[in-house]
Amino acid sequence: MEPTKYSLLNTINSPEDLRKLRPEQLPEVCRELREDIIDEVSRNPGHFAANMGTVELTVALHYVLDTPYDRIVWDVGHQAYGHKILTGRRDVFCTNRKLKGIRPFPSPEESEYDTFACGHASNSISAALGMAVAAARKGETDRHVVAVIGDGSMSGGLAFEGLNNASSTPNNLLIILNDNDMAIDRSVGGMKQYLFNLTTTNRYNRLRFKLSRVLFKLGILNEERRKALIRFANSLKSIAARQQNIFEGMNIRYFGPIDGHDVKNLARVLRDIKDLKGPKILHLHTVKGKGFAPAEQDPGTWHAPGRFNPETGERYATDDSQLPPLYQDVFGETLVELARQNPRIVGVTPAMLAGCSMNKMKEEMPGRTFDVGIAEGHAATFSGGMAKEGLQPFCNIYSTFMQRAYDHVIHDIALLRLPVVLCLDRAGLVGEDGPTHHGVFDLAYFRPIPNLTIASPMDEHELRRLMYTAQLPDKGPFVIRYPRGRGVLTDWRCPLEEIPVGKGRKLKEGTDVAVITLGPIGNTAARAIQRAEKEKGISVAHYDLRFLKPLDEELLHEAGRKFGRILTVEDGVRQGGMGSAVLEFMADHGYTPQVKRIGVPDAFVEHGPVKDLYRICHMDEDEIVKQLLGG
Repeated sequence: MEPTKYSLLNTINSPEDLRKLRPEQLPEVCRELREDIIDEVSRNPGHFAANMGTVELTVALHYVLDTPYDRIVWDVGHQAYGHKILTGRRDVFCTNRKLKGIRPFPSPEESEYDTFACGHASNSISAALGMAVAAARKGETDRHVVAVIGDGSMSGGLAFEGLNNASSTPNNLLIILNDNDMAIDRSVGGMKQYLFNLTTTNRYNRLRFKLSRVLFKLGILNEERRKALIRFANSLKSIAARQQNIFEGMNIRYFGPIDGHDVKNLARVLRDIKDLKGPKILHLHTVKGKGFAPAEQDPGTWHAPGRFNPETGERYATDDSQLPPLYQDVFGETLVELARQNPRIVGVTPAMLAGCSMNKMKEEMPGRTFDVGIAEGHAATFSGGMAKEGLQPFCNIYSTFMQRAYDHVIHDIALLRLPVVLCLDRAGLVGEDGPTHHGVFDLAYFRPIPNLTIASPMDEHELRRLMYTAQLPDKGPFVIRYPRGRGVLTDWRCPLEEIPVGKGRKLKEGTDVAVITLGPIGNTAARAIQRAEKEKGISVAHYDLRFLKPLDEELLHEAGRKFGRILTVEDGVRQGGMGSAVLEFMADHGYTPQVKRIGVPDAFVEHGPVKDLYRICHMDEDEIVKQLLGG
């Protein structure tokens, strides 16, 4: 790195160093920080467009606030690379998302500047409100707490629950709404349009602030009168603007919208409002991908673009024409194929149209495809409502985010046995996004729920056939889980045929030990079986269970009668998963084989390449061979 390339950034090892600079130097800090992010992410892929859009906000926050004493709570964390660089992690930022490197999202376990867990959207307001109330109870009246939330995350129900509580609980929380009109795909819904149209002038807020300080000093205004005056002023402003401000309707002071890329003005506004009493919201307009033309023009593609040329914007692509397809693309193509045949089929996803490849259906059948925004619980119940009235929803939610819709699946789908197909993309270990994104709990948390059918395909043909089966009459709620990444078949198209619900497959005969697998990890087990038989001459039977619920009891009775050793292999948590179901079956029916379970251990798994995580979790081919040969 050229020593003069970042003349100011090179002097900043912590926010304390940043605060020594003059306000006139902040734009140059932002320019250097943005260039540093471009350089780093072009070589070491990660989240890009969101981080480009929050450079000025990040600099202004750390310049004005006394971090880490003052708390910044980032929502999701896609936009926190600048924050990491400014808080002492610039020298190790090249390890971002790498195994044993710095984490993909802010985490208090990594830095005292990372105040709360990030990864799932819409939690920042609730968490920050909790911190603000705790600070007040401890007498820390000088501690500022700030929640930074995007317009996409603001569509989540938890954000509104936090706002509602903030409006009625004594606190001095500052909420910064980073409004770039984008989530991962473009933000959708009425909230997006509402935020875009909000208008409140800086002049108005400055005048109101100065007047309130004078009235407090004169003894004319107290806290109770202040609240009444706010309600009255809000009513007058609503009449004048011909629209109701939802935040001020909740007695949350509203400032903005202002330009989120004018760092000097942003710092001035933050300094002016940070000590105001009561909850307040600062609304910024920003540009996702700001400062890098290709990302500004196509922020969806540049959300996580992979490696690219920082000078030209050319994205480096590999020739994957001869590789098996991504599971998500098989899902997207098959959904369109099924929807052409079945007019009752509709598609639902919470802000992941492109991520789950439902954009393919959106392009051909826009009236039958629904992106509901970052609202997983609503996606499930919305699907249940359509199913109740005769439609056949395919609701695609990433496995890790389905955790947020758990009660909705129980209460609004399973209880009434509604025919909703819940497609869990990114199931299992997902790699560099780490513990907040691994989809490893779904088998265990869905298994106890009555009326659910739970299946996982071993390959692309099985995925297509399960999707076909799930939309047939009288199948009820049907869960299909599949991983991130590529399958195993280049010739993946196949006839759409029904798979009998609860029926597994015997893939290979054997006499010494039985291997029972569920899902694509069965391919890893198949390779391990070949190795073990070749190396030691043992005879291994292989059963693909296909369904966790209902279990193939005929298959399990056969395994229980014939084998003294059984090895179960799954890409989910060992506790409560498929292996546990096999153990329960054997105990219930009086079989006493030695059962060894391979799966995700009872720990949050770190980030890193999937193959390395499999090895760390003792779920890789070598470990399966080792267990087959006696451990």
